[in-house]
Amino acid sequence: MNNNDVIKFLNSWKDGVIGIGNKFIEDANYIDEAKLFLDRHYAFDNAKVLFKPTFTKEVIFRNDKESALSYFINGDIAEDNGFAIKPWKSIDALDINFMLEEKVSVVMGVLNLKPYHKGLDTKIAFTFVLDTFNGDIKIKAHHSSPISN
Repeated sequence: MNNNDVIKFLNSWKDGVIGIGNKFIEDANYIDEAKLFLDRHYAFDNAKVLFKPTFTKEVIFRNDKESALSYFINGDIAEDNGFAIKPWKSIDALDINFMLEEKVSVVMGVLNLKPYHKGLDTKIAFTFVLDTFNGDIKIKAHHSSPISN
């Protein structure tokens, strides 16, 4: 895994979140889009995943695919507002830091999320622990939290 692999993965992750929101806006099948996003970017089908989403207070961790899906699309967990269906117009990665190793790597940085509709940008700090499965990079641990303005 090298810097280019990780940057390509981060861009795919950002595009995936925006893509879920676009399907939601179009009144298309955003739920299946979100399931594909999770399969493509998270290792739930390959290994244990630790996931601490940005905006959680009551159910802090989403360590299985169903609760992660709920977080992204406003599913079964009451506090979920649908992170991906807010929706976001753009997501810019800032101040990216890498710790790259042959198989498992860590990337952390800041994401600036611009809402599709009116509203203030949201900045979050994130850390992804990445691993490879059959040549595909996937998230094994995801921690993110809001940055106060």
